[in-house]
Amino acid sequence: MRTRSGKGAFWPQVAAACTLLLAGTAAVGAADATSTEQGPPPCVKNSGQLPSGPAQPSTSAARRTAAPAATQVSTIGQAYTCILDHYFARDRLDHRGLLAAAFGGLTVELGRHGLDRSDAVMPPLSGDRAADWNAFAAAYERIAATLPADATRRQAVAAATINAMVGNLHDNHVRWSRIAPPPGEPREMYGLGIATSYTPYHGAHAPQRAQAPLHITAVTGGPAAERRLRPGDIIESVNGAPPFAGGVLSIGALGMLHPNSADDNPVRLTLRRPASGRTWTVSLRPERFTPTARNVTPVLLDGDIAAIRMGAFTPGVADQVLAALTDLGERADLRGIVLDLRGNTGGSPAEVARLLGAFTHGKVTGYTCDSHGACTPHRTDDTVPLLKLPLAVLTDGICASACDHFVGAVKHHRLGPVIGTRTSGMVSGVAYPYVLDDGSTLHLPTHYGLGPAREIVNGIGVPPDHVVPRTAKDLSTGRDPAMTKALARIGKPS
Repeated sequence: MRTRSGKGAFWPQVAAACTLLLAGTAAVGAADATSTEQGPPPCVKNSGQLPSGPAQPSTSAARRTAAPAATQVSTIGQAYTCILDHYFARDRLDHRGLLAAAFGGLTVELGRHGLDRSDAVMPPLSGDRAADWNAFAAAYERIAATLPADATRRQAVAAATINAMVGNLHDNHVRWSRIAPPPGEPREMYGLGIATSYTPYHGAHAPQRAQAPLHITAVTGGPAAERRLRPGDIIESVNGAPPFAGGVLSIGALGMLHPNSADDNPVRLTLRRPASGRTWTVSLRPERFTPTARNVTPVLLDGDIAAIRMGAFTPGVADQVLAALTDLGERADLRGIVLDLRGNTGGSPAEVARLLGAFTHGKVTGYTCDSHGACTPHRTDDTVPLLKLPLAVLTDGICASACDHFVGAVKHHRLGPVIGTRTSGMVSGVAYPYVLDDGSTLHLPTHYGLGPAREIVNGIGVPPDHVVPRTAKDLSTGRDPAMTKALARIGKPS
């Protein structure tokens, strides 16, 4: 067990500073000017990849690498300093709030395992960033030294501590993940193989929007495909508990449906299929699998309408969409385009700019702002030739981040009718991943985002021009009223 034997004793033992994998403009915050303690080493940037938005937890892509190492107090310390040095609202943060939240998460998890202790007391904090961390770390290590020699329990306690610290920011783009996604479109995924009408992000950041029932919106492969689950199947219970309790969406149930760590505990689901009325129970074990669904799915409807479903704004996706439109255009004289962004989990702002550039030029699509309110506009990529075809866009409450951005620009610039339901409004800012010493990843936005009129979209979403929800029964029976509406409205004023 480490002990705090002197000033700054903890930080020299931190194996490595957290490393920023994606390029960004994050400024490094200064340490407390009055501190006499040695602070943590700063995070180091690496410009090897592009930034992205939040990924869908149910299908977190997973590298073919060894499982992350155990999360230690050094890992928690790296998360602490990365937040204080790089988070866009760092100037307004009180580090003591982060530590108090982390200690609260620690004690809750101790109690959950029947391990709470009379001496599990938050140490007094002085207001000095480094000294307060050292006090926290000493208390944490004293408690951790008494835990059973059970790697699963010890990891659960560490994870609860870091998740509570991250959760204290109340930001829909801040998250901690034990599975690191590779760049580009994932070839391998981890989870149950389902997408659902609400995600853990809804449970954590917008529970008031969730309405029963919780249902499957897509089957992406893996265990769910093997057991023949289908879109529209209603989830009546998760491990015996209903996903809604008293009308409130259960974060715990969502977490089991969308695992974001290499936890292979089976999940028992009771399902009901609206199309047939059948009710049954199935057990699914999370696993790595190759997805059966493609990110870009083109189809020709009514003989001359190109309908493109796009699951995420992954690198290169705009050119994939344009290539798909070219292929469809060789088969028919296209009369219009329907972009189906329902279930789109976001991604690269550069792809948003490029795809919007196919429909309009010279337009501002949104803004990225720093903590002082200085904003930089995002603009359409005017190197893309204009398609000069009418557009309609389908949206839902899962459309997040870069998808919010795209839909907001389409609506603001009247590029075509937006049909479906309000987007998620989970568009705090572009999240940059930082690798921590256990191999996990902390995702932080270094700037916040605004819509094309400098309006706040985060927490609000973009409303459709025509509200046309797709219910579980619609999915189960193969009906798509939003697509029907789009085909009727294509080329007409919004």
